[in-house]
Amino acid sequence: MIADPDIVEDHNLNRLIGATRQDAEHRVHKVHVAERVISGLIVRPSVVTIQAPWQAGAIELRACHVLFGCVDSFSERNQLEQFSRRFLLPYIDIGMDVHEVGNEFVIGGQVALSTPGEHCLWCMGILDRQSIADEVRRYGAAGGRPQVVWPNGILASTAVGLFVQLVAPWHEHPISTAYLEYDGNSHTVKPSNRLAALAGRRCSHFHPADRGDAFFGRRRGLAPFVH
Repeated sequence: MIADPDIVEDHNLNRLIGATRQDAEHRVHKVHVAERVISGLIVRPSVVTIQAPWQAGAIELRACHVLFGCVDSFSERNQLEQFSRRFLLPYIDIGMDVHEVGNEFVIGGQVALSTPGEHCLWCMGILDRQSIADEVRRYGAAGGRPQVVWPNGILASTAVGLFVQLVAPWHEHPISTAYLEYDGNSHTVKPSNRLAALAGRRCSHFHPADRGDAFFGRRRGLAPFVH
């Protein structure tokens, strides 16, 4: 399932894989570009597209095994993680930004895996009350057409790697939490020191009892499932 309310615009073409100038001229929805790319690789794929914010597909999202979040705001990240915890879904968060520092630009980003029962984005410091309150977005510091397709590709590939480790039996002990930091200026991806600082601590932001779908029993005629 893919949810995104945005349409293809001319300034997207330098970093939106699969999009064409014709898509921008005809105001094609980005979800349809993604669906077209997938259909060109897989025979008869099952793709559900929603031309709206992800909240519009909340019912359908409950059936997913893993959620990927590629959103621009801290508040959206917070909502996605809360949703994921509520329905026992691993959440992989991807973020990238460009900041102007002095006379140069600094590219940074992260890929984080938040699994119910493990450390969350709040624990990792990716989310904090001040950032959500301020919600200052400075992505435009590098101009309207930032050349960021390469860091986006690195972060997306790293996120897919975490997903494969979750669903494929390649590792005897797959990781259940991860915080990888990306430095676009030194071209490195490495584990954040913040996870090491959290070793031995439990997540204090989500109580273990506050998980599971409270309406599961009402919909299915079964007892509510709370893990």
